[in-house]
Amino acid sequence: MRERARSIQDKAQRSEDLLDAAEALALELGGVRFVTVVAVTERAGLHRTGARRYYASKEELLLELAERGWGQWHGAVVSELAERSDLTPRQVAELVAETIASLPVFCDLLSHVAMSLEGDVDIERARRYKRNSFDVHDRMVTSLAGASTMTTRQVEELLAAAVAFAAGFWQVSHPTSSLAALYRQVPEWGHIALDFTPKLTHLLRATAMGLVALELNH
Repeated sequence: MRERARSIQDKAQRSEDLLDAAEALALELGGVRFVTVVAVTERAGLHRTGARRYYASKEELLLELAERGWGQWHGAVVSELAERSDLTPRQVAELVAETIASLPVFCDLLSHVAMSLEGDVDIERARRYKRNSFDVHDRMVTSLAGASTMTTRQVEELLAAAVAFAAGFWQVSHPTSSLAALYRQVPEWGHIALDFTPKLTHLLRATAMGLVALELNH
């Protein structure tokens, strides 16, 4: 029994090592689209075929990394909320923006999850991702609504906006090397390469305050 427990623990640790390696490579290479299973396996110190024992494909590995990102975002939100109460909509928006922006690989993954990752894994893996990410989302909503003057519905809509904005703005504000070169050649086109965190924060503030104002006017 002890050997089995150790085996389960070892497997979980190797899975985490692969996720850590994938995250590190995404940061180094400029995005998850440049990450390969071979590079992840080598970074984690496993045999070339080692990753396949834990993840059936690159898509499954990255979806697992996105799922872990939801947990990291929730942890950051809870940490920032410690002993705080009656936060204004502006303060909630700033907290949401700051915490999600602190997770660049997660922001990058959000667009890939919607475009391909969920659809490129088997249905049970997709189900698990949906179940776990929605569970974390709901716990964040409860925490933020309980520590602020915003309603549950308002927080839900703010988080929906945060995910959509973060996914889109991260891609735009992290252009490929060829696009970056193009923007240097034609600076007037470079305005679309947004300054990620300030733009995200500004629009989430406007969203939060607008949601509250909209409800008050009805």
